[in-house]
Amino acid sequence: MSFEIPDPYVWDESFRVMYDNIDAEHKAIFECIFNCAKDPANAGLLTKLYDVTDDHFKDEESMMVKASYSDTANHKVIHNGFLAKIKSLKAPLDDASIKWAKEWLVGHIKGIDFKYKGKL
Repeated sequence: MSFEIPDPYVWDESFRVMYDNIDAEHKAIFECIFNCAKDPANAGLLTKLYDVTDDHFKDEESMMVKASYSDTANHKVIHNGFLAKIKSLKAPLDDASIKWAKEWLVGHIKGIDFKYKGKL
């Protein structure tokens, strides 16, 4: 299932998962990807994307564990796959890598994260 990629690439209300801390973290990841797209040669921005995303995944997974969310283990596997891919990238980022990151985040929020709305 594919979802429309916003242009400009910024978080909007259609991505709201109804947990303010998670929504704020999703906004920060959007901003990191946006900045990487704007300056693909900047290795520091790629590192920031990894760090911000890793922190977010830890927070989200912690909420899932506390709520005994049934799909926590699978969700963590998906998160680890994204982090591994980001870790493998090197600046300068090519267009395909930026497109992949944009599509992954949009698809993950709307296709995966939306499943936990009201359950955490």
